[in-house]
Amino acid sequence: MKKRRRGSDFFVNTRLALEPALRGEADLVVHGGDLLYRSKVPSWLVEQALEPLLEVADAGVPVVLVPGNHERSALPYPLLAAHENLHLLDRPRTVAIDVHETRVAVGGFPCERDGIRDRFEALVSECGVLAADSGIRLLCIHQTVEGARVKGHTFRHGADIVRGSDIPSGIAAVLCGHIHRSQVLTRDLGGQLLAAPVFYPGSIERTSLAESEEPKGFLILELETSTGDGRVARWVFHELPARPMCTIALDVANLSPTELESKIRESFAGLAEDSVVTLRVSGVLEAGSEEVIRASTLRRLHPPTMSVTLRYVGRPAYLTSFRREAGKVR
Repeated sequence: MKKRRRGSDFFVNTRLALEPALRGEADLVVHGGDLLYRSKVPSWLVEQALEPLLEVADAGVPVVLVPGNHERSALPYPLLAAHENLHLLDRPRTVAIDVHETRVAVGGFPCERDGIRDRFEALVSECGVLAADSGIRLLCIHQTVEGARVKGHTFRHGADIVRGSDIPSGIAAVLCGHIHRSQVLTRDLGGQLLAAPVFYPGSIERTSLAESEEPKGFLILELETSTGDGRVARWVFHELPARPMCTIALDVANLSPTELESKIRESFAGLAEDSVVTLRVSGVLEAGSEEVIRASTLRRLHPPTMSVTLRYVGRPAYLTSFRREAGKVR
């Protein structure tokens, strides 16, 4: 039985997130970055990742894509993204998009991985969105803004964190990737209103145990031109069917191979069949039990729809014994 890979989970949820656009219920799609999980990937994988976005572009809906840190701020094989309705912010730039007789300026730049705190204002100016003659202006970036939160931590200070006070006026919103937790920032750390709200839709799937309790999904924003720069009138978070994540902690001390296998089987039986599981084994394995925690055995003990990763803290008893005997010889 083969191990279930996580890649398909992201492709499935990407397509679900894009369904409103394909149904004609959205006028513009912005992808906040990290389309890929790393920078060096084969061309067929880039093509597969771009395919859902190109389908939206083919349907006549403009798509804006911001390269993230996973792509090292540049999309591999950029020619694969060549489409009149797919706009790649591969450098500081602004694209003008006409939506229902309203000119929308969408500006931004790829993830800046070196001193964004000191360079942010210059990059915003360089992209040109603030000078665009438009009814609505949007800034699209892939960065951490102060006040953004992940489990147990609030980002405050650092060379890689944008100050809330540096969010410019003259835009309707900042559409931001990078932080996996969905959230909307409206105030800085001092409680002052930001010049524009910062929207983090978050990741479309859970990527680590720190996200196990977080809902995953996408945001739909309604924009209007009632003010000179446009504004966000309403936003709605739409949850996607992210897979459940959990940890099984198992102390293997004094468990025979048969008992260990039974314990693991029982632990899997109590979980949702599509769970993403980290099996954390601690203690000294009895002789023969190492076979139980081999990948081939574990896959036999859980449903094929489950993904299991082993984290083993300890060492097998037979190895300890061998080293002691070897020490006497030396």
